[in-house]
Amino acid sequence: MKQEGPYIGIDIAKAYLDLAEHLSGEPWRVANDEAGIRAIVTRLRELAPTLVVLEPTGGLELPLTAALAAAGLPVAVVNPRQVRDFAKATGRLAKTDRLDARVLAHFAHGVRPTPRPLPDTQTQELAALVTRRHQLVQMLTAEKNRLASTRPSLRQRVQAHIRWLKKELADTDKRLSNTIQDSPLWRTKQDLLQSVKDVGPVVSITLMAALPELGTMEHQQIAGLVGLAPLNRDSGLLRGKRRIWGGRARVRAALYMATLVATRHNPVIKAFYQRLLAAGKVKKVALTACMHKLLTILNAMVMHNRPWNHQWNLRRS
Repeated sequence: MKQEGPYIGIDIAKAYLDLAEHLSGEPWRVANDEAGIRAIVTRLRELAPTLVVLEPTGGLELPLTAALAAAGLPVAVVNPRQVRDFAKATGRLAKTDRLDARVLAHFAHGVRPTPRPLPDTQTQELAALVTRRHQLVQMLTAEKNRLASTRPSLRQRVQAHIRWLKKELADTDKRLSNTIQDSPLWRTKQDLLQSVKDVGPVVSITLMAALPELGTMEHQQIAGLVGLAPLNRDSGLLRGKRRIWGGRARVRAALYMATLVATRHNPVIKAFYQRLLAAGKVKKVALTACMHKLLTILNAMVMHNRPWNHQWNLRRS
């Protein structure tokens, strides 16, 4: 049998990259620059690790992740909450960059998350534009809310900033549209998603950018990835309510808005929603189930390259 390689954790900071193995635990620090990334790739090629784990760090992880993936090394970018819970469960409460690298290495060995391919450059560019659009919308909303209580002497400045934000938002929307239209693949996928009339440009672009796995997984897996898979809370004789937890919040937010409209206008989702309410489900639970069903339908549409039609009636939701 082939001998198992080490499990590696890498903590990413703006200035440094800290690497640790799960066996030795000895940390190794390099600068977070091109030379440091090359040094890590060279060392890991020699070690032939079974898995390399790191956390998302506001985009700082992308150059290293791309270099590791390009070198054919198995890399997984994991949810920071899972790592924190693992650290607490194993009594590792202290926190420094080097200790974090050790925790990640032990997490890699203990949990063994599945490596996933890094989104291609085009998907990363689309995701960056969607993130920027989300930031602009948040800033614009904050400034509009702030305007009512702003002193007259400063109101003109706030109004000028609102005008600038509106222009930036319009420019970003135009760039998003051009990015979609310049790619036959993106254009086809967007048309497919928007064949559901309740899925507009914002929802479809969010799905393409933040959920590139759509259409590549079974419905249970994609629901778990988004955070729409109900989780049991049972222990002994206690039977708790199943609740959704974790996942990709931005995708859920986009699906929520689409589902809210769909419960009024989409014949399949509306009928499902009314059936759940008639069965005694509270509105929040019924709406979450409808989000799950809409995601399942969209996943199947992309998987089989089939546009929406009124015959969609998937029993599993």
